[in-house]
Amino acid sequence: MVVEEKSRVEATEAGQQRVEVNILLLGAHNVGKSALTVRFLTRRFIGEYGDVESVYSRVDRVRGQEVVFNIWDSQCTQLPEKSQSGVKRLQWADGVILVYDICDRSSFLLVRQQLQQIRRRRKWPSAPVVLVGNKRDLRRHRSVSGEEGRLLALAQRCGFFEVSAAETYHGALLVFHRLVDMVAESRALRKSSAGVRGIVRSVSAVFARKRAE
Repeated sequence: MVVEEKSRVEATEAGQQRVEVNILLLGAHNVGKSALTVRFLTRRFIGEYGDVESVYSRVDRVRGQEVVFNIWDSQCTQLPEKSQSGVKRLQWADGVILVYDICDRSSFLLVRQQLQQIRRRRKWPSAPVVLVGNKRDLRRHRSVSGEEGRLLALAQRCGFFEVSAAETYHGALLVFHRLVDMVAESRALRKSSAGVRGIVRSVSAVFARKRAE
């Protein structure tokens, strides 16, 4: 699948700016990535999905700002640095949601490996990532504690939620809106850093001219 990256900001008819955010979902099979995405997009829960990779779009308002969500529901389980398709997904994404099943420890171990690989990539050492433990409605069968998820998220500078895509829409909404907030914070920080670097270059150029005189 080839996904062309669109402009990050579009003008709406009212003249407001529409912010565009590319979101990548990763995790093991059958952890509920598609269920979480469709719950957010439609408010409905659908329990069964085939192994179909899809990109969805939705316009929503986040803190008064109109946001275009482009959501890549990936079926790729290979670690990003070991897969060309995984690298392409990360190049496309502004932020990542890593989903595991709290009743399936192997799915948690996979996202922990994926997260460590993501953090080692040059673009992603502190980029926006949200870790999501799904199937909270089945917590009596859990094999991954909430504390383990929170500690991993804290150590890797991620957002963290435990949700049930099967039970509620609100949890899915919180996940996607939190990632948008993190992307906005990351963009503002990069813009600020670029401005500081520009000032430093200008000052250095002035001193270089003075020394030449």
